[in-house]
Amino acid sequence: MREIIDAAALREMLLCANAALEENKQKINELNVFPVPDGDTGTNMSLTMNSAAIELGRKQTETVGAVADCAASALLRGARGNSGVILSLLFRGIAKSLKGRETASVAEFAAAVSAGVDAAYKAVMKPAEGTILTVSRLGAQAAVAFAKDSTDFEGMLDALLVAAREALADTQNINPVLRRAGVVDAGGEGFVLVMDAMLGYLQGRTAAPVTAAAPAAAQAPKEGADFSEFDTGEITFGYCTEFIVARENSKSPELLRSFLKNLGDCVVVVDDDEIIKVHVHTNVPGEVLTEALTYGPLQTVKIENMRNQHTALSGKDAAPEAAAGTAAEAEAEPEVAKPEKQFGVVAVSAGEGMANLFRELGVDRVVTGGQTMNPSTEDILTEVNKTPAEVVFVLPNNKNIIMAAQQCIPLSDKKVIVIPTKTVPQGITAMLSFDPASAEDVIEAELSAAIESVHTAQITYAARDSDFDGHDIHKGEYLALMDGALLGSDADLDKVLTRIADAANDLDPEIVSIYYGEDVQGDAAQHAADLLGERLPMADVNVVNGGQPVYYYMISFE
Repeated sequence: MREIIDAAALREMLLCANAALEENKQKINELNVFPVPDGDTGTNMSLTMNSAAIELGRKQTETVGAVADCAASALLRGARGNSGVILSLLFRGIAKSLKGRETASVAEFAAAVSAGVDAAYKAVMKPAEGTILTVSRLGAQAAVAFAKDSTDFEGMLDALLVAAREALADTQNINPVLRRAGVVDAGGEGFVLVMDAMLGYLQGRTAAPVTAAAPAAAQAPKEGADFSEFDTGEITFGYCTEFIVARENSKSPELLRSFLKNLGDCVVVVDDDEIIKVHVHTNVPGEVLTEALTYGPLQTVKIENMRNQHTALSGKDAAPEAAAGTAAEAEAEPEVAKPEKQFGVVAVSAGEGMANLFRELGVDRVVTGGQTMNPSTEDILTEVNKTPAEVVFVLPNNKNIIMAAQQCIPLSDKKVIVIPTKTVPQGITAMLSFDPASAEDVIEAELSAAIESVHTAQITYAARDSDFDGHDIHKGEYLALMDGALLGSDADLDKVLTRIADAANDLDPEIVSIYYGEDVQGDAAQHAADLLGERLPMADVNVVNGGQPVYYYMISFE
């Protein structure tokens, strides 16, 4: 009977989990009942876990704590889609609980899994039950209960899996869409596969490959996940306060987090062995900094008066340096660009036409990605850091990328503000409203307000046969969505366009912008514009070559 695991065992357990997700990612993908070609949860979780496997192959780790920390760090940066972010948060909590441990006992590992669940729930603004959160929570509870009476490591993981599988089956009862489709939650299925593979290694029934290979960039995955939206909320406090404090005592950062929640909002607290990094909006920055000093000396401080449109900064570069003037210098751009201006923008987009449009509107950096190609947190963070600005606004332009973008906030030395754009047309409208001469809080408020006025229709194809929300959908048909809701499908594209026009008629739009994809010819796009123009005679209809994949048309109504 195994009573502890050491570094070597945990490393192999994680590599087995990676192999299991890679082998079963399509099985998880097929649990997605929404028939759009969004790639799904299995691909997201597999790519996220693969980042940990690659990093574990690069580093020599000699303790359980070091293995867990190495994996968690890689997972955070490699997280793709909401499902990948949740997975990374689970392992980040595990790593914090195992920090500094040579080995892990049954009770210690069970407590670590429970800590991982707590970390995931705390990070998600609107936790949705009937998902991976529920499955992992009930599994962790069973593991902790088992560990009170036994030191059998395999028995503990088996108890976890029994409870997790029961919770997974129950997701159909919690989520009526899953019940109608006769499937379980995809993220929960992924969690069960991960834990089963880890137990399988201990039991000798699973083995990890010798090395973990990085996914080919040319084979960008089709991604997607169905989780609740995670909004940033309104700013109601006057001072944006950011600082780094050195840790000189054992006071828990959680106490600081609780203190800050009573004095403000938009609280982010990230810690490691040496520092605590904090971001908070508050009306009493002095009280915040006084409390911070009880943890150790302040290393950096930045306070912005958002109400008075005045910025008072400490530890900031006095003047931006001149931009490099030669082509050679441009090619050798630094990993972190020095600020040449106060505000910059990063947008996520697929298709050269869309990328060019964003650049023309003032976007500094474009992250290639979107539906079926969710970029990782690291992908977004790289472009944030290369943006020559002090404050970087990020436009995810896809609901399944918002959470990955938000993970960049504590990872960059630049201030990162995520505007929760769910579609590319929302991102374009946001850029049309972007005024870099305004104050930071004004810009954020204006961008957030602007995207609320945009309604987006999308035409793609049905990836599978489905009976969804009363619609009998057949694979390969044109599929119409309006603001993410399914309007229906048909083999006749004109009928789909007409259905969209009828739905848009109630919106009384003044401007209709049609962005056509890489599989659509210009004359066909003009035909679509003529059809919409006839149905919406009071609207000004524009046609733009977006060149985007997956979607034949993305249409904004304003």
